[in-house]
Amino acid sequence: MLIDRGRNPSAAEVLTQLVSNSELRGRVLTTLSLLLLIRLGIYIPLPAIDREAFQSFIAQGGQLIGFLDIFTGGGISTLGIFALGILPFINASIILQLLTAALPQLEDLQKNEGEAGRRKIAQITRYVALGWGLLQSLVFASILRPYAVESLSSVAFIAQTALALVTGSMVVMWLSEIITEKGIGQGASLVIFLNIVATLPKALSSTIEKAQTGDRNDVVGIIVLLMVFLITIVGIIFVQEGARRLPIVSAKRQQIGGTNLLPNRQSYLPLKLNAGGVMPIIFASALIFLPLTIANFSQKPFLIKAASALSPGAANPWPYAIAFFALILGFAYFYASLTINPIDIATNLKRGGVAVPGVRPGSATATYLSGVQNRLTLLGGLFLGSVAIIPSAVERATNVQTFQGLGATSLLILVGVAIDTAKQVQTYVISQRYEGLVRQ
Repeated sequence: MLIDRGRNPSAAEVLTQLVSNSELRGRVLTTLSLLLLIRLGIYIPLPAIDREAFQSFIAQGGQLIGFLDIFTGGGISTLGIFALGILPFINASIILQLLTAALPQLEDLQKNEGEAGRRKIAQITRYVALGWGLLQSLVFASILRPYAVESLSSVAFIAQTALALVTGSMVVMWLSEIITEKGIGQGASLVIFLNIVATLPKALSSTIEKAQTGDRNDVVGIIVLLMVFLITIVGIIFVQEGARRLPIVSAKRQQIGGTNLLPNRQSYLPLKLNAGGVMPIIFASALIFLPLTIANFSQKPFLIKAASALSPGAANPWPYAIAFFALILGFAYFYASLTINPIDIATNLKRGGVAVPGVRPGSATATYLSGVQNRLTLLGGLFLGSVAIIPSAVERATNVQTFQGLGATSLLILVGVAIDTAKQVQTYVISQRYEGLVRQ
């Protein structure tokens, strides 16, 4: 099979590599096996709980419970030991990312200590995830206490339930790190991807049933909502792949042994429209429930009432929509600042004898790149916020609640993780292609 080095691998080439290359095949099988193991852990039940009574409680929980159940793959409704899933690790990552930007010591570890520094930060993240998972486990165990079926004391029930939940969460975190290291894709993102996909059959069956048993308005509402979802998916793909290519030129190079100069070679510096990828919306989704978690742990009625106003199931959706939009926009800028450092890029361009046409090298280039990136991040953040809010508003307008909790947030995560994972597979195939050419 003839292979063009300059093009992306085709589906046939990827399948050929998957069949013939034992390393790629092993990575894919490792990823699928560990994801299946994580999924099975959802159905290992927590002991001493009346599940029928808890299901009645969930039925009255509204969109908040449905939204959380999406990201745990049904772990909350099934009361499995993996009920918390990857959420404590995601929350810990948020905390460490914020602290890295605020504390010079952590920033130095991340930027200047290389691989050793990143390992230290990863270890700190695990400890924070353990602490945060213990806090969330205690809150969840306290919520489950009225549904205990055995005559255990409150302290004993909360202790054993919290221990099972936090242990399950740490196992999920460990398996996700193995996926990142020895599999394909980013482990934590793939776990969330799996949990969202696992809820699709139930949502689709409920929607089909509603279309069959409902009136004409219900059918029209479902069609409108599905069209909005399709348009959203197309928009997500364009934004995830969108980038502004800034032209850059190299200085003229003199040929060795001659006086002629090689012509300037036009190249491009790509700046992504959505530099943070799917992470801003994942982190915003996790952080939006932080006030409610703290309020439930405090058991203060006025705090619970105030925090409930920021839940997706609140009677007035505007506080939640505004807060969610602001968090997404803020995390988009935050992640863009972590992903792209205009000063470093400008310094590297200057050292390599490369410049942006019409812009002086050095600090002027850094200022120019910063301005371009800020405008791109604004557009990308506004799109992410709109994607998260508009389909939910359409759900309320059409009164189609069968996709409860499964909105544009989930679609964005699904599309974003799928694109990132596919790109990683393509990168691996391209690397194998070049290794084959070198051996020849």
